[in-house]
Amino acid sequence: MTTPLLSLTWTDHVTGRQGFLVVDRLVRGVASGGLRMRPGCTLDEVAGLARGMTMKEALHYDPAARYVPLGGAKGGIDCDPRDPEAYGLLVRYLRAVRPYVESFWTTGEDLGLSQDLVDRAIEETGLVSSIQAVYPLLDDEAAARRRLSDAFAVEVDGIGLDELAGGCGVAESALTALDAAGVPCAGTRVAVQGLGTMGGATARFLTRAGLTVVAVADIKGTMHNPAGLDVETLLAARDTYGTVDRSALRPADRELPGDAWLSLDAEVLVPAAVSYAIDTGNQERIRARWIVEAANMPVLPAAETLLAARGVTVLPDVVVNSGTNAWWWWTLFGDIGADADEAFAHIRRSMRALVEQLLARADADGTSPRAAAHALVADRLPVIAERFGRYR
Repeated sequence: MTTPLLSLTWTDHVTGRQGFLVVDRLVRGVASGGLRMRPGCTLDEVAGLARGMTMKEALHYDPAARYVPLGGAKGGIDCDPRDPEAYGLLVRYLRAVRPYVESFWTTGEDLGLSQDLVDRAIEETGLVSSIQAVYPLLDDEAAARRRLSDAFAVEVDGIGLDELAGGCGVAESALTALDAAGVPCAGTRVAVQGLGTMGGATARFLTRAGLTVVAVADIKGTMHNPAGLDVETLLAARDTYGTVDRSALRPADRELPGDAWLSLDAEVLVPAAVSYAIDTGNQERIRARWIVEAANMPVLPAAETLLAARGVTVLPDVVVNSGTNAWWWWTLFGDIGADADEAFAHIRRSMRALVEQLLARADADGTSPRAAAHALVADRLPVIAERFGRYR
């Protein structure tokens, strides 16, 4: 693992809280990666996420596509997004890192921050856009920006296309793994941790594919029904942080402790909330056959080793949740238009092909899917560097 190109820590002069920015590498002079806000965020965490973004970008390299992968980066702020001081802190952080956003860091929503909130703070900071650093790489900037703006205006059943793209990719990753194992969707049970943008969309797509979501966990606890939860009703009862109003639960739905989702009877677990959710202590409670990492870094490496020894397959975040980032760039660069059906078809096709490659490589090498993802990236990064140049 190489040292990041840039790593910085910023201290807010008003609150004393810290923010971080790590640029893992640049490709064509630009790096891509979201900005998260959560209490306890650290520089090491952001560095790991930035390296993950380098991998996500490289994994989607297609020499025939208009979208050419960028480098990887990530930002983070150590603050609870519900804190009354959070928005002011976000604005001051963006003012501090403004030169990087202008020059080479394209960013957007991540854990704790919605794109609407990021855009509002970006405007207050005086920046043109959170992704303005990529504009010089576009053939027709005006048309590209209009296309992305139009895509963000698309709604499906009242939900923005941008809020559904990532979950579509996560769901397709899970479905591809089931198909590879010859497991039918009907009768396959799912437990989801987190019903925010990614977890909510994943639950929706998996339910519509015929799987049964038996458990959903949020900050208040775990909601459980072995016969299946009413996912659409729960989605409609969420607040902006993904917390479900319990009055939406049916009489047969049960409320359990917050970590109960780990040990319930389900074939598929989808951690879609926080990093480091599964560790060496709680991994032994897991009964599932697959863990599909919708969140970034939810399974600690040591826990993944123990899970593998018990026959539990972890589909890694660098593949599974890469659809959101790729959708932005496919749309901006013109590989797809501002259309939901076209977007979902492209995401499903691309994610299925990528997960099939991942599983085939893991089988051929006798390794885990995560090791296979690293091998695929190692194959692709030199090709990208030779064609487009790189800065480590």
